[in-house]
Amino acid sequence: MLNIEVIHDIELKPFTVEDEDIDIDIAVKNYLLFTKIKDEVCMALSDLYLTQALDYLSKKNFDYRMVFLDEDSYSRLYNKFLEARTDREFSSMENRESEDIEDDDISLTEFLRTSSDLLSGEESAPVIKFVNSLLYQAIKKNASDIHVEAHEYKSEVRFRVDGVLTKHVDIDNKIANLIISRIKVISNLDISEKRIPQDGRTQVKIAGKSVDIRVSILPTYYGERVVMRMLMQSENIPHLTELGFSENITQGLAEIVKHSHGIILVTGPTGSGKSTTLHACLQQVTSPEKNIITIEDPVEYKADNVNQIQVNTKAGLTFASGLRSILRQDPDIIMVGEIRDKETAQIAIQAALTGHLVFSTLHTNNATASITRLIDMGIERFLIASSLLGVLAQRLVRKLCPHCKIEDFVAEEYAQDLDIPSGAIIYKASSCSHCNYTGYMGRAAIGEFFAMDENFQTLLKDNTSDHVLRQSAVQSGMLPLSSQLKDMLLLGTTSMDEIIRVGAKEA
Repeated sequence: MLNIEVIHDIELKPFTVEDEDIDIDIAVKNYLLFTKIKDEVCMALSDLYLTQALDYLSKKNFDYRMVFLDEDSYSRLYNKFLEARTDREFSSMENRESEDIEDDDISLTEFLRTSSDLLSGEESAPVIKFVNSLLYQAIKKNASDIHVEAHEYKSEVRFRVDGVLTKHVDIDNKIANLIISRIKVISNLDISEKRIPQDGRTQVKIAGKSVDIRVSILPTYYGERVVMRMLMQSENIPHLTELGFSENITQGLAEIVKHSHGIILVTGPTGSGKSTTLHACLQQVTSPEKNIITIEDPVEYKADNVNQIQVNTKAGLTFASGLRSILRQDPDIIMVGEIRDKETAQIAIQAALTGHLVFSTLHTNNATASITRLIDMGIERFLIASSLLGVLAQRLVRKLCPHCKIEDFVAEEYAQDLDIPSGAIIYKASSCSHCNYTGYMGRAAIGEFFAMDENFQTLLKDNTSDHVLRQSAVQSGMLPLSSQLKDMLLLGTTSMDEIIRVGAKEA
C-alpha cells in the first residue's frame, strides 16, 4: 500500500532534477512533476492523470517522496513547467538561422493541428513554432496587436504595447509568406487569395487560457501585411474602480449608470480605452433581470450575460440596422460600439428617450465637443438636453519607467504653448531591462467627465457656443485633460514627448 501525502491549495515552483536518468520533458509529458516542499525534492501527481504517471513510474526507479496535489495546485505547477519549456524552445529557435526555416518541410497535416495548447503542442515545423512564438511572446508582453509587414528587402514583426508599436524581429520575405499562410490557415482564410483584403478570427490556448484573435490581412505593394488583435475574455474586463480614473470620475460614472434610461457617451481617439470603459460600465449594471444587447465593430470583449452582435456591412448589418433590430428585442440596456452617422445617432437618442439606457462612443478630442458633434450630425439641441446623462473623454498615458527615467528641461516654445514654468524639472524616457528598453512602464487612464444638470440643459437649449458650454462644465468641477497631462509631466510621471503624443495641445 502506497503512503502518499495529499496537499491542498499550495503554490509550488518547478524543480529541475539534476539526474541523468530523469528527462524532465518526458516526465512532464507523463504528468509527473518535480518540485521542492520544505527543501525536499518531491514527485507531484494528480488523481486526474494518475494512470499515465504511475505507468511511467513503473518503468523507472526514482527514490523521491511522492505527493498528491489538488486540481488547482497541480494545474498551476503543470503550466509553469510548460511555460519554462516553451521559453527554452523559443530562445533556442531565435538563434536558428533563417536557412533552416526555409529548408524544413512543412506538411498540411501539421498546419491543420490548431486545437492544442500553444505550450504543450508537439508541432515541430519551424514556421508553426514561429507563429506560436509570436502569439506567446505577444501575450507575455501584454501586446494588444501583432503586425507582420512586408517591405522591399525584408519583412518585420512589430508589437503594439501600451499603445505604441515596437519592433520585435526582422524576417526574410520568403519566411514572411510562409508565416502569413500559417496565420491564414488557423484563421480559416483562403491561403491562395492574395489580391483582396481578408478578415478572420482564431482562438489559441496558452497556459490553459483561451485567447481570441481577430485577424486582418491587407495586400500592399511589397506583399500582404497582417494585423492580429488580441481580444479580451470576460474575466479580463476590469471593474469600474480598477480603470484608474480619479475618484470623482469613478463616482460620477457609478451614479449615472444607475439611471433606467438616457445615453452615456465615452469619447476619445482610437486606442484610448473607450471599449474597456464601456464594458466595465456594462459589468456594473449586469444582472439576471436585465436584457443587455450590444452591437460592436468588432466585438473586442467576450462578456458573460451580455448578448453581443458583430457589425457585418457586407451582409447589410450596420450600426443603424442592428440598432433597429435590437429595439425589437425588448432590451433594457443597449451598447452601440460607435455613433458614426446621423441615422445611428437619431436611433440611439430615440432609444434613450423611450426608456432604454444607451452606452456609446464618439471620436472627439474632449467631452463637451461631443455635443457639438451630435448637433453637426443633425440632432436637435433639446433632444440632446433631454436624453444625455453624461460624457467621459479619456486618454491612456504611458508612464515613465521609474528605474531609468532621467531629468530633462522644458523648451521655451513648449513652456509658452502649454503654460508650464520654464525652469520646471521634468523627466524623459531612457531605457533599461525593466521596461524592455522602451523607457515606459504601464499606462495611466485620465479623463474629463461631466454629468448633465439643469444649468447645462438650459445653456444647451439656448444655442450656447461650445466654448461657453466647456467653461460651464469646468466651473461645475470638470478637470480638463490638458491640466491633468501637465500635472503628470510636472510630477515626473510621464514625459513631454508623451503628453504631446497624447494631445496636450488639443485637449
